[in-house]
Amino acid sequence: MNVLEAVAEVLSQAGGPLHYREIAERVLSRGLWASQGETPWATVNARLAVDLTKHGSTSRFVRTAPGVFSLNPLAPPQGSEADAAAKRPQVQENDSAGKLSFTDAAEQILRDCGNREPMHYRAITERALEFDLINSKGRTPAASMYAMILTEIKRNVARGDSPRFVQHGRGMVGLAVWTPSGVARLIEDQNREVRQALLDWARSVRPEEFEQLVGELLVAMGFEEVEVTNITGDGGIDARGTLVVDDAVRIRMAVQAKRWKNNVQSPEVQRVRGSLGAHEQGLIITTSGFSKGARDEATRADAAPVALVNGDQLAALLAEHEIGVRSQHYKLFTLAEGEEGQQ
Repeated sequence: MNVLEAVAEVLSQAGGPLHYREIAERVLSRGLWASQGETPWATVNARLAVDLTKHGSTSRFVRTAPGVFSLNPLAPPQGSEADAAAKRPQVQENDSAGKLSFTDAAEQILRDCGNREPMHYRAITERALEFDLINSKGRTPAASMYAMILTEIKRNVARGDSPRFVQHGRGMVGLAVWTPSGVARLIEDQNREVRQALLDWARSVRPEEFEQLVGELLVAMGFEEVEVTNITGDGGIDARGTLVVDDAVRIRMAVQAKRWKNNVQSPEVQRVRGSLGAHEQGLIITTSGFSKGARDEATRADAAPVALVNGDQLAALLAEHEIGVRSQHYKLFTLAEGEEGQQ
C-alpha cells in the first residue's frame, strides 16, 4: 500500500478531517505504510499537496484548513487498486516525478502557512525541500526559487496578467490574493514598514535592553509573575513568567531572548530545555529565525515543548501590544447599502 492509499484508509476510518501529523501517526501505528524517512508527517503533507495540485477537484482528498485534510466527497469513484495501477504510470515513491515546480511549491507553502504574511524566499525554499515538494539538483535552490518567482512576476506584468506573487523587498514574497486595495492597502504598507522598523530597532538595542523589552512584551501578552533574570549566571534563561489563560489555565514558562542576526540552531533549543524547572515549558524569542533542526528539536516527541518566536512574529507582537508604537484611528465613510447608484 502506498502512502496516499494509506492516508485514504485512515481518513475513511476517521470519518472526518485530520491534521497531516495525526494522519501520519495513525498510518504508521497501523502498519499501513513503512516510511523510510525521518519526517514521515512531512512526506504525508507533501504527497497530499502534490496530489491536490495535480488532480484539483478530482483528487481523492480536499484541504479543509491549513494542514488539515479530508476525503473529497465530490471525487470520482475510485476503481479497484488493480485497475488504478494499470491506468497510472509506474513511478517509484522517491522519483522526481510528481514534484511541483518551484513557483507552484512556493504558492503551496505560502497558502499552508495560514497567517497570510509574506515569507523570505529562503524560508519558502527550506520548507519546500523539507516537505519534498521540489526536486533540486543545484547547489543554490533558494536562489533558483527567488529567480523563478521574480521572473514569473515580470512575465505576468509584461503580459498584463494578474501576478500570482508580490515582492515585498528584502527577499520577502507574498501572494497577490492577500494584497488589500485602496485605503486598506495603504494602511497595510504603512504597518509593514513600522513592523520592520520595530524589528530593526530591537536588533540594535543592548542585550540587557532587549531582555527588558521581552519582559515588557510578556506582561503585555498576559504573563504574570514576570521576572527578568540577571545577565550572567542565568543558565540560558533570560526571563520567567506564568501565562494565564482566561483565569483558568496557568502555564509556567522559561524564556530565552536572542538578539541575533543568524538563525538559532538546535543546540540552543536543547540548552533551554536543559534549563527548565519542574513543570516549566520553554520559549525562545529571537530577532532572527530558526533552522530546520531547531524547529524539529522544539517539537521533538517525548520532550518538554519549546515554543519559538522569530523576528517577524516578534515585530508583529510588539506592534499588536503597542510597544514602541502607537495606533491611530480615523473615521472612514462609505456609502450605505443601496446608495451607491444614487446621484
